[in-house]
Amino acid sequence: MRAPLGWLQLKHRPLRLLVAIAGIAFAVLLIMMQLGFRTALFESSVRLHQQLNYDIALFSVDSVFIVRPQDFSIYRLYQALGDDEVAEAMPVYLFPAVWKNPWNNDRRSLSALGFDPQHNILDAPGFADVRPLLGQQNVVAFDAASRPEFGPVATVLGGGGRLSTEINDRDMEVVGLFELGTSFGIDGMIITSDDNWLRLFPDRSRNRIQLGLLTLVDGADPEQVRERLSQRLPDDVLVMTRADFVEREQRYWNSATPIGYIFAFGAIMGLIVGGIIVYQILFADVSEHLNEYGTLRAIGYRNSFVSGIVLQQAAILAVLGYLPGLLLVWWLYGLTADATQLPLYITTERALGVFATTLAMCALSGLLAMRKVRRLDPADVF
Repeated sequence: MRAPLGWLQLKHRPLRLLVAIAGIAFAVLLIMMQLGFRTALFESSVRLHQQLNYDIALFSVDSVFIVRPQDFSIYRLYQALGDDEVAEAMPVYLFPAVWKNPWNNDRRSLSALGFDPQHNILDAPGFADVRPLLGQQNVVAFDAASRPEFGPVATVLGGGGRLSTEINDRDMEVVGLFELGTSFGIDGMIITSDDNWLRLFPDRSRNRIQLGLLTLVDGADPEQVRERLSQRLPDDVLVMTRADFVEREQRYWNSATPIGYIFAFGAIMGLIVGGIIVYQILFADVSEHLNEYGTLRAIGYRNSFVSGIVLQQAAILAVLGYLPGLLLVWWLYGLTADATQLPLYITTERALGVFATTLAMCALSGLLAMRKVRRLDPADVF
């Protein structure tokens, strides 16, 4: 089998070929890192929303997002219980607290969630083990997937040790671990009973909650219940299904903050940079081989055959640049995920999508570069 003519031309200049591969690999790296960060932003921002046990959520209309929610009256939960298809109402207290690192005395903000331990509100690893312990006074459970700046809490407790520290300048004992994970807005989390939470926030009222969770009777339609409650409850609370709650949080991060736009813009810039590099490489190759292309035209080869050589080069560059870029992204994803606890991983959909984008980017660059070939007159060459 004969080697493709496009490949023979590319390998004729190995240094130029390596530069092109490096440029495309960099573009793939930039695109996939930006898309990975953007996906991690959306996935991590709703970890809490998705692992809470509820069918309907009540949230203050004044709350922008989950990290710093506004409070509303607990009586909205009692009013919701008046619906025949609402089986249980669970008040949740949620607000940032100040954690004192017991090893270096640094202070750092983390989210503190309070609830009635009789309610199984969270579906997270380790929660079932620590829930019975939270009824004690001045105790909390710590998220083992929190950022390392809070100290080696998981290591100490996992080894059977005991740990006490100050939270909001109050001595508290960490009696167990659960695992939820960080986000762009939450570096760590503790959970405790509603009584302990109110001890941490003595200026807060028990009758003012930040989140209300409703579970429905078997067979109830959450959408229908949401519609009824939206009409019955005052307009100071939002009534949302799980999907509504998740969508609202993700919409905030995507549109109300610049972060979503920044990651999207970074991916576009990677595409542009890669396209420019491929165009310059192919244009230089076309200019260097104009006499050869003119000869092919003169002996009877169609314009489509000559143009196909350039497109063939573009496709080869796309494949050769994509593979090392993908391997580098895989390594950086793992490195970044370990450092930040964010959900960074390569998905089949993203890998195929970026590969198709890389092919399209290189093909477009090839089409632009071969305009000179299409306008070529063999008589001018000779």
